Amino acid sequence: MSGEQRPTAKEIGHAAMLLRDGKLVAFPTETVYGLGANALDAQAVARIFEAKGRPVSSPIIVHVSNFEMVRSVAAEWPPAAQALATKFWPGPLTLVLRKTPAVPALVTAGLNTVGVRMPSHLVALALIEAAKMPIAAPSANCFAQLSPTTAEHVRQGLGDRVDYILDGGACAVGIESTVLSLADRTPVLLRPGGISRAQIEAVIGPVSQLLEASAEAHPSPGMHPRHYSPRTRLILVRNGAVPQQGNGAYLQLHFAPSSEVRTLVSMPADPAEYAASLYRTLHELDSLGYDWIAVDAPHSDPEWDAIRDRLTRAATSEAKVPY
Repeated sequence: MSGEQRPTAKEIGHAAMLLRDGKLVAFPTETVYGLGANALDAQAVARIFEAKGRPVSSPIIVHVSNFEMVRSVAAEWPPAAQALATKFWPGPLTLVLRKTPAVPALVTAGLNTVGVRMPSHLVALALIEAAKMPIAAPSANCFAQLSPTTAEHVRQGLGDRVDYILDGGACAVGIESTVLSLADRTPVLLRPGGISRAQIEAVIGPVSQLLEASAEAHPSPGMHPRHYSPRTRLILVRNGAVPQQGNGAYLQLHFAPSSEVRTLVSMPADPAEYAASLYRTLHELDSLGYDWIAVDAPHSDPEWDAIRDRLTRAATSEAKVPY
């Protein structure tokens, strides 16, 4: 856990007991904090949707700690899943597979598939093991808002709508998992994330990509046009062309701002380091009452796909806009 704080066994045991009782527990993963409930209890899962204000068209990823749990929720385990799990699990890769009848329809937006991942965070794994159940967990925030990467972000965003928060320090990856569907013959990348498309293709060969979901049930979370948004208006800019009016902050990557800004943040040039700091930086700026937050548009290189996805959705209205 790279020096992060670790909840005590008693705290983890208490959280596991709450999950077994149908309560909601926020917990750290290597990506972002999740808002967890018993994945096999439809009433508990319904509380997630209520707490977040989440539409039922958005499915929830199921977190597991071992392959026995995988078999309890996934009806099929194709060779590609085995190859990818061997390479990337535990880690920030979600595999979408045909589901078993045990998984409530609410978890999967009524689809016959379920997203499954094995997180690498030691606290997440310990909690799942202690609860002895797969845990359904989207990000622990109000729907479409900034994902939390610290326990304090969860407290500020959800308040008393969560029954318990396990504080495991800051999340290392900092953005949500990659989501890959293996439900059909051709693998489909549904959401870019901590594992790149190139890394996946190096293991299983060519992968197609779905960039936009239908208006009905989505095959993956994170596919709404507007998502990952701070309360402050976020603007993607090129060549440093920040707004002329109002007080704002600027996340600089390539270009200096074209006019004066109240706060300038120099962002890391490495995409993994950028991702790890992005939500934390936006949370900090969001609390300062600015009129806008301008973000220097990132590289077009594939290594930046996940970051471009998050920033584009954070900056858009409900109408889809190009990168």
